[in-house]
Amino acid sequence: MARLQLNKSSLARESDQLKTYERFLPSLDLKRQQLMAARAEAQTEVGVLEAEVAELAQRVGRQVPMLANTDVDLDDLVRLTDAQLVTESVVGVKLPKLDRVLVEVYGYSTLAKPHWVDVVAELLHRMLEARLRVQVARRRVEILDKAVATITQRVNLFDKVLIPTARANIKKIRIYLSDEEMQAVVRSKLSKRKRAAAK
Repeated sequence: MARLQLNKSSLARESDQLKTYERFLPSLDLKRQQLMAARAEAQTEVGVLEAEVAELAQRVGRQVPMLANTDVDLDDLVRLTDAQLVTESVVGVKLPKLDRVLVEVYGYSTLAKPHWVDVVAELLHRMLEARLRVQVARRRVEILDKAVATITQRVNLFDKVLIPTARANIKKIRIYLSDEEMQAVVRSKLSKRKRAAAK
């Protein structure tokens, strides 16, 4: 760290830095609050989507107990064929957003399969989509967690390090300059007395 120079130009520089820090701190803190609100909203969305997945799983168990019958082959009945993510900017943070989900129900003979396979196919379709939405929502929360941690570090840097250091430096420089000024006045008076005594 550079040694603090105790002069007027250093005082002006430190004062300018302090003004800059104090001007940016509120906007950083506002961004932190907005990110925390976005994170809370994303966490709520994860909870809602997880509850939806759990509800679908229970519905499958309640509505289609015939799934226990292993004689009916349901392998590869439903398959995720395409999922498209887009990037969404929330308070300057790029987050993934599920734009499109294509789930394909593979053709099966309605004569060869029992009638309840239609219900299973529809429920599995919804389950696949819901699980994918949960994964994307969790990823959004992870990204927002990192963004909140980063902005909190910046706010703390400004609030707890840069601003107090600049204030302490300004105080130190002002005290030094005040002492120098007082010493100059004292030296001036002493030299006047010496000149007066010499005459």
